[in-house]
Amino acid sequence: MKIYTRKGDKGKTCLYGGKEFPKHNLRIEAYGTIDELNAMLGTAHAALPVDLKLPLEVGPMFEIIQKDLFDVGSHLATPYEKDAAPKSLPKIRPDAVTWMENTIDRMDDKLPELKTFIIPGGSQTGSLVHVARTICRRAERRTSELADSVYVDPYIIKYLNRLSDFLFNLARILNQAESKPELHWK
Repeated sequence: MKIYTRKGDKGKTCLYGGKEFPKHNLRIEAYGTIDELNAMLGTAHAALPVDLKLPLEVGPMFEIIQKDLFDVGSHLATPYEKDAAPKSLPKIRPDAVTWMENTIDRMDDKLPELKTFIIPGGSQTGSLVHVARTICRRAERRTSELADSVYVDPYIIKYLNRLSDFLFNLARILNQAESKPELHWK
């Protein structure tokens, strides 16, 4: 199977169901930003030092979220009406937001209390996760904008909102584990 089809050479792409859209369409932008986020999380995961001692099992967290993002992206790439998602689409984990909230709380228990804003940075992995967080925020903005004109499962927007919070704490945990002090904005 060839990786190229030449079908997009004129700036258009087909979505599930065969409908053609320009590549700059907001739907394409939304799921493309999800893809970018997923790639950045893969980069951050690959950058994790092998011998890093972490207070939580972080490696599997990356894998869970990356799989979730494929599910989210497939829903954004498939136009459908409320309660009419094609059966071929993967289900978005209904407990994903609760799992993130519980994990955020577990991370909070291991982190110093926030009293000011933190300037993104720190270790390589912590910095990469901060970049992923900002990509997540962009994905949320694009998805929210898309939802103004077509049906988007509201759980997706909630998921992306919580994911950015999750990534913020994950960056802090990684920086703490690598003994990189947080730079506070005053």
